Amino acid sequence: MLDKTYIPAEMEARLYEEWEKGGYFKPGRSPKAKPFTIVIPPPNVTGSLHMGHALNNTIQDILCRFERMRGRDVLWQPGTDHAGIATQMVVERLLQKENKTDRRTMGREAFLKRVWAWKEESGGAISRQLRRLGASCDWSRERFTMDEGLSRAVLKVFVQLFRDGLIYKDKRLVNWDPKLLTAISDLEVVQKEIKGHLWHLKYPIEGTEEHIIVATTRPETMLGDSGVAVHPDDERYKHLQGKNVVLPLVGRRIPIVADDYSDPEKGTGAVKITPAHDFNDFDVGKRHDLAQINVLDQFGKMLLQDNEDFLRDAEDPPATLALHGLDRFEARKRIVAMLEEQGLVDKIEPHVHQVPHGDRSDVVIEPWLTEQWYVDAKTLAKPAIEAVEKGDTVFVPKNWEKTYYEWMRNIQPWCISRQLWWGHQIPAWYGPDGEIFVEESEDLALAAAQRHYGTRTLLTRDEDVLDTWFSSALWPFSTLGWPDATPELKRHYPTDVLVTGFDIIFFWVARMMMMGLHFMKEKPFHTVYIHALVRDEKGQKMSKSKGNVIDPLDLIDQFGADALRFTLAAMAAQGRDIKLSTQRVEGYRNFGTKLWNAARFCEINGARRDPDFDPIAARVTVNRWIAGEVARTRDEVTKAIEEHRYNDAAGSLYGFVWNVFCDWYLELIKPVLAGSDEAAKAETQHCAQWILDQILLLLHPFMPFVTEELWQKTEAAGMLIAAEWPSYKGLGDAKVDAEMNWVVDFISQVRSVRSEMNIPAGARIDCAIVGANTESRRRAATWEQEIMRLARLKAITFEDKVPASSAQMVLGEATLALPLEGVIDFAAERARLGKELEKVEKDIAVIEARLGNAGFVAKAPEEVLEETRERKTALAAQRDKLKEALKRLK
Repeated sequence: MLDKTYIPAEMEARLYEEWEKGGYFKPGRSPKAKPFTIVIPPPNVTGSLHMGHALNNTIQDILCRFERMRGRDVLWQPGTDHAGIATQMVVERLLQKENKTDRRTMGREAFLKRVWAWKEESGGAISRQLRRLGASCDWSRERFTMDEGLSRAVLKVFVQLFRDGLIYKDKRLVNWDPKLLTAISDLEVVQKEIKGHLWHLKYPIEGTEEHIIVATTRPETMLGDSGVAVHPDDERYKHLQGKNVVLPLVGRRIPIVADDYSDPEKGTGAVKITPAHDFNDFDVGKRHDLAQINVLDQFGKMLLQDNEDFLRDAEDPPATLALHGLDRFEARKRIVAMLEEQGLVDKIEPHVHQVPHGDRSDVVIEPWLTEQWYVDAKTLAKPAIEAVEKGDTVFVPKNWEKTYYEWMRNIQPWCISRQLWWGHQIPAWYGPDGEIFVEESEDLALAAAQRHYGTRTLLTRDEDVLDTWFSSALWPFSTLGWPDATPELKRHYPTDVLVTGFDIIFFWVARMMMMGLHFMKEKPFHTVYIHALVRDEKGQKMSKSKGNVIDPLDLIDQFGADALRFTLAAMAAQGRDIKLSTQRVEGYRNFGTKLWNAARFCEINGARRDPDFDPIAARVTVNRWIAGEVARTRDEVTKAIEEHRYNDAAGSLYGFVWNVFCDWYLELIKPVLAGSDEAAKAETQHCAQWILDQILLLLHPFMPFVTEELWQKTEAAGMLIAAEWPSYKGLGDAKVDAEMNWVVDFISQVRSVRSEMNIPAGARIDCAIVGANTESRRRAATWEQEIMRLARLKAITFEDKVPASSAQMVLGEATLALPLEGVIDFAAERARLGKELEKVEKDIAVIEARLGNAGFVAKAPEEVLEETRERKTALAAQRDKLKEALKRLK
């Protein structure tokens, strides 16, 4: 007997353990079946489950459970990322807290030993949390980007790319974090709006009394200027092109160059060029062969004394050299003061602008010139672009292909070295003369050095580690055993679908495409599904600073994993961010409760499985109808999942379960179950159980826990997770559908009018059918008792004309009329509806005026605009209903 109350917490952990221990997540159960493979986007080993993980993994699990039920040999490959910076910071904070030490005091070897110990103790949290969500990964194959096998793959790839000329060392600008003392990726940089200043500085033209004015937000970098750029067509500066300015405070002569980078409409139209401290300036400098003069050290302090690049061609003013060692922001103040003393500050304006900060250090990031290791991404990108152009790999939604192309066709060299200790140490060793030996091991490097020098030579290993994204780029094939030719690699590569967020199309998706095509000669996946962001209920991005973060684990504790999963799926419309609220999740918990109660109703009323039950042979009309409805739902859900329309699949399931099955079918069969026709009763009991089974099958990928629990509690054979996806033939009868839709429409319209007209819920009223044909009269007679019970009618009659004071509705060729004289006060009801309509129309007018205001539309956040438009749509629908209700009262 089913428990009276549906309590998710009592079943979820137990069921998950049964699935995992039973080996249901492992591939190989159907060795002859076509494989279906997904690699999980590896979460950081330091991470905890957040709402983005919840959405991403819910979608993957829906796909895996769906394909598993369809007979595919499913491998969902799990694993975690070593998360270089994040993990190193976590352990460094622990060291500081535990014994007030740091990694440099400990030394590299001891520190790495401590990180591995932390990983073993605390690094599995995210995997445990994914289990709570119901993720059906093959945990027996869980990988880690620094495990032995993946580390071997990383070494092999690095060495091979180096030998192919696709990895090299170069001196270029990087995003430098002066606190963490490492280069970081663009993804680890956040732009913050800062109220700063724009300093307009006067640079003297050599040999004249003239000045050219440049504007900057970073005066401290001017000491590294090596040029001034003006637009080649800017008439104001044509006479200065090719001349030099004398750089204030330094005395260096630097050229005025003509370059399209300078915008005549922006500021003064003249731009100071600092190739060593600005990404755009770096490119301008390359075009004009300008000197790259680094004036900051790794700590963000002024680097002037003994700086050959700075001192070359400078007049070596002692006052400027005194700035050496100052923090960049303190130097900024001093430099501005020195320029003001010399009358070289034209003006200072308040200026709000975006300033890059490290997402973990929260300090201002410096574009810094330093020697790093790079991948020739442009060469690797060519086949990756072609694969998408040819349709070998497709993006869903398709518009993300444009984003992919824009980045790939303008791709820059990929900086892959990081100044950290935790990570894959670069397999490069240096000889005493700087010669580089790149090999997979130190022994091989020593052997290569001996061949090169003719004698055993001491080598020094590069201290840097690889960018975390380097190992992640190999994920689709390294996790399957590459570089070994494993059976798993042969069977499961290429994988099928990648599910990920738009923010890592560049950092991960593109790089997996490049590496997969280069090393496997085959694209890593045929479909990339890009899901949207999960925002708060007002459409704002979740952040700790705003205090609007919703913890998925809290929602699971409160409402169960199924409710959260179904909420996310139901709201996962392609290209539209999810506005999540606790109320939404609670609503879908109620959906689970509704299903549970429906199963109890079936159980209480004797519903039972009959292996010989054939829905095609059903003779009871309502049973024939519901069988056709479940077949249509199956087709809708299957097609929607195949097309990655998870919201449509969830919507079809919700509509069928709540509205069709619970609200209509179970209500309509009550007289049959209570009646004296034993054959009809038995058929209906078998049919109700069969329909419930179909619901559990179709709903399982979305709500695995409650469906599995009901499957087992109703004594079905085997585990639901291993059951087959439904397949029907011959279900659906157009004549039956027409009849049942007529009945449902009749009851629905009467209910709607009762609600609109404020008819008391307990009042039973008459209904006259005017203009009914023979078929409508037959249907009304057949379903009279059900219609009267569910629409709360006193009597149904057939009339030649509409009775006075009736609310009218159209049903096919006929008119339904509800005589309301004495039931409601017509005048008062018209007045009430008129007043409501007036208010709604005023509200619509206010919103239309707001949306028609160009200033409001330009300034309002997108989430406010969307909310305003949604409010207008809702009000318009309400207005139409009020007008219809008033029309009925005339």
